[in-house]
Amino acid sequence: MSLLVLYDEEGKVLKVERDNDSIVKTLEDLCIIFQKWQVKDLPEDAPEEDVLKAYEKEIESIKSFYKFVSLDVASITPDHPRKKELRDMFLKEHTHSDFEVRFFVDGMGTFYLHLKDKVYAVVCEKGDFISVPANTPHWFDMGKNPSFKAIRFFSIPEGWVANFTGSDISEKIPDHDSIVSVWL
Repeated sequence: MSLLVLYDEEGKVLKVERDNDSIVKTLEDLCIIFQKWQVKDLPEDAPEEDVLKAYEKEIESIKSFYKFVSLDVASITPDHPRKKELRDMFLKEHTHSDFEVRFFVDGMGTFYLHLKDKVYAVVCEKGDFISVPANTPHWFDMGKNPSFKAIRFFSIPEGWVANFTGSDISEKIPDHDSIVSVWL
């Protein structure tokens, strides 16, 4: 189940939303695109080329609409040897000069969007598509034992380039594992 938890900047819960239509509307009002895509039946260990082939029609539609120049499949499992390093890389608030677009093929992770004086924690799961506008302060938490596979779309050849804000806001808001254990 997708989930949206709204926090103030000190980590106090202001709102919890589990209804997909309400999540879509709340995020839409913030210029964040959030959609449910039809999931394909793929084995958990499906290689990147099989994932891309299975979602070929959806990928082509999105690539054409947004003019993406590249894409890949990020897959992190609990036994990944660099899971802590990879998790830590995304945990500090940052922005991108390009918008960030992800489709969760499997598993889950949480995007934290720091907008105005609030933090929107969006727990994305299998079938969720999210598009975060350029220059939006945010971070991503895959949890201590990550398990997700996501198609990442890029409109610049460099792919993912983070501009860290220097803010400690991510340390004040509950992490992915805490949100999942309390609200899911």
